[in-house]
Amino acid sequence: MQSLPKHGSCFVCGSPNSPGMGVVWYALDDNSIFAEVTLNDAQQGPPGLAHGGASAALLDEAMGAAVWLAGYRVASVNLNISYRKPVPLGQPFKVTAQVNERNGKKVTAVGEIRLADGTLAVSGEGIFVQAPQLFNGLGAGSSPADEAMEIRGTEK
Repeated sequence: MQSLPKHGSCFVCGSPNSPGMGVVWYALDDNSIFAEVTLNDAQQGPPGLAHGGASAALLDEAMGAAVWLAGYRVASVNLNISYRKPVPLGQPFKVTAQVNERNGKKVTAVGEIRLADGTLAVSGEGIFVQAPQLFNGLGAGSSPADEAMEIRGTEK
């Protein structure tokens, strides 16, 4: 498992962004994305529980990172989020995502938030379209596929 490179002051994974969540994503051998997350009062919705928007943001970022790892520079155009159980603040949980399907410029991904006991709390499916112009300056000099291989520690 290897951590993905930072990409600025992202709300979810950007450490320079103090109101952000500071999530570190990891690429697993099966090309899925993983993070262990603990939310705090800054992400509160109902007392002691995460705001649904925080869960949606985590899944959007995780699914986008999985698609990015597959070599695509994308933007989300549709997210479907299913809330099954509340996500408590101050307790670690796992976020995972993986690419589900590729069809031309469209890529779909799925993601989950599972509580520490393995209970599925939130799931999502996202549709992403290629938008490389949004990522100018990232990995300058390399293609998305080269960057993905670099993360995985493989060669062409």
